[in-house]
Amino acid sequence: MSKQLVLMDHDGGVDDYLSTMLLLTMEHIQLLGVVVTPADCYVQPAVSATRKILDLMGHSKIPVAESTVRGINPFPRLFRRDSFVVDNLPILNEREIIQTPLLKESGQSFMVRILKEAPSPVTIMVTGPLTTLATALDIAPEIEAKIKEIVWMGGALNVPGNVSKDIEPRQDGSAEWNAYWDPISCDRVWQTSIPIILCPLDLTNNVPVTSELVHQMGKQRRYPVSDLVGQCYALVIPQDYYFWDVLATAYLGHPEFYELREEETVIVTTGVSQGRTKVEAGGRKIRVMYNVDKEQFYAYILQQWAR
Repeated sequence: MSKQLVLMDHDGGVDDYLSTMLLLTMEHIQLLGVVVTPADCYVQPAVSATRKILDLMGHSKIPVAESTVRGINPFPRLFRRDSFVVDNLPILNEREIIQTPLLKESGQSFMVRILKEAPSPVTIMVTGPLTTLATALDIAPEIEAKIKEIVWMGGALNVPGNVSKDIEPRQDGSAEWNAYWDPISCDRVWQTSIPIILCPLDLTNNVPVTSELVHQMGKQRRYPVSDLVGQCYALVIPQDYYFWDVLATAYLGHPEFYELREEETVIVTTGVSQGRTKVEAGGRKIRVMYNVDKEQFYAYILQQWAR
């Protein structure tokens, strides 16, 4: 049986690395490459950490490309500094030389090339903003036909967003960060006919990272991957933290864990609701993850990272 072709596009937050690690454990997936979008990170340490993770997991032949796109509304510096912390974790620095290649071409150019070369349509797994994908579509609109679907962690449909007014006083609190970083690019992707599967805050708000789960990771410390995952989650556990990107990525492993429904949506690109993913009759039809079997999800990620 042929493997499912996947291209990963993440933006260097803590859970983006963990999503990449989860994807690498899926035997039915052929990961064509990883693009790092410079949003929830400082891009150099984010690229470095990504390459070290691929080395650690024995996938050093998978190429990494740095996107050069820019968003409209930058992530706070406090969020972005986690990329430095992860890149400096001891477990990722046991080797002197990084084997995983960093491509000279930009992430958006790599995305265009890899889609054109792919023998069959590719799933785009996006755990950051959609800007790199939108830029690639602008460069080569014909690649739309080579994209099987987009699985995206982003948006907030019927719950408040996570762009708080104390950080962004110009926003009314309705937007989610991945959409808010660049609403214009979100809208660009919404104008395509590519199937979109959305993992919004409506679902992720119900699936928190708990101390219990971090302790279970600790019990699996003999496994390098679990050790790294536990260290990463320990960095963020003092705050409210949820399975954002990991929950979206696990869908590729076990879609049967999830319940989906169709929604008609639009992206608000201007005003105080800029970045809102709004349910609106007559809007773009997408499929939305609205429920997940949490017990199966938790058991699955613990099992996959026990290596």
